[in-house]
Amino acid sequence: MRISRIAAAGLLAGIAVTAPVVAGDVKFRSTADAMRQGISAFNGGFYELALPALEELEKQKPVVARYYMARIYGDNEGAYTDHSKAYAFYKSLADELQDVDADDEELAPIAAKSLTAVSMYLRGNVPDANVRTDVAAADRWLHRAALFFNDEDAQFELAKVMLRGEGPDMTLGGNDDPQSKVESGRHWLSRLSRNGHPGAQAFLADLMWRGKFVDKDPATALNLIDVAVANAPASERVWIEDIYQNIFCNAGEGVRQQATGRVADWRNRYGRQPERRSIDKSGLDDLAVDPVRTCANGELVRPIEASALVSGPPVAPLTPPISPAIRTPNLGVPASSSSPPLAPAMTVPGYAPASGP
Repeated sequence: MRISRIAAAGLLAGIAVTAPVVAGDVKFRSTADAMRQGISAFNGGFYELALPALEELEKQKPVVARYYMARIYGDNEGAYTDHSKAYAFYKSLADELQDVDADDEELAPIAAKSLTAVSMYLRGNVPDANVRTDVAAADRWLHRAALFFNDEDAQFELAKVMLRGEGPDMTLGGNDDPQSKVESGRHWLSRLSRNGHPGAQAFLADLMWRGKFVDKDPATALNLIDVAVANAPASERVWIEDIYQNIFCNAGEGVRQQATGRVADWRNRYGRQPERRSIDKSGLDDLAVDPVRTCANGELVRPIEASALVSGPPVAPLTPPISPAIRTPNLGVPASSSSPPLAPAMTVPGYAPASGP
């Protein structure tokens, strides 16, 4: 079955214990109770409740339990961060699941996310994990997650690696051509952006704004980052909104007006249903918890449809202008991604770009 997000009521109803929440002290009536509490508490960010349940769940459903424990230990914002433990769990899952059926709705997404996480650790992106860097192995794991499992987050990581002229050799002739890798990286970013991947959209918007790897196009960059913000899951919002703030604050009035005229069309074409928060943490959701962002001149950062009153020219297709002309080689990937999502969206170590490649 596919693991789904569970509402707060499920969390409260599913806690079948009254003993102190300490690993080894908690008893659950059934495996279903342990899974209900473990995943519900994880989704709500209550890791102190999730871990005992997941440790109990590991006896009967080790793959699911280890995956969620890996995510808890790999969360830099949590109180249980331990990248050595996270890597150990991800590596065991990657070893065990690398050959599962790519259409398996329960195991394939876990396999892809684990392979991608292992690749990031082996690439040296998480120094405190005490993992020896092995770029060749990192390339193999990432290649499998991106192509065999058709995982969008893996494809996004692959795009960033290839833009640096690195990553697995994907040519038929076996020639390691850095320029071909750069073009393949641009291909992946364009493809993912068209499919509504918020990370790829934000990353590509930043490249367009700076004119790096693609022609500089401020209005398209502003439109694209606007869509990315609308698409972004909670786990990715900070760095995506950082890029939006930079582009919005530095865009002139003409750029804003041009972008404003095509906001609705772009959100229609390249938008996704935004992630909905299903858990009310202690009744605090009614407070304004999002940061108030301002430009250097004190102007409030706001959605672009409110920033200008004059419509711009008709919308153009989302085809990033690239010089020289971009090639989109057939890499053996289906035209659209069908990887079933895990809830909530996973943050892979080293996932968010600080300032682009």
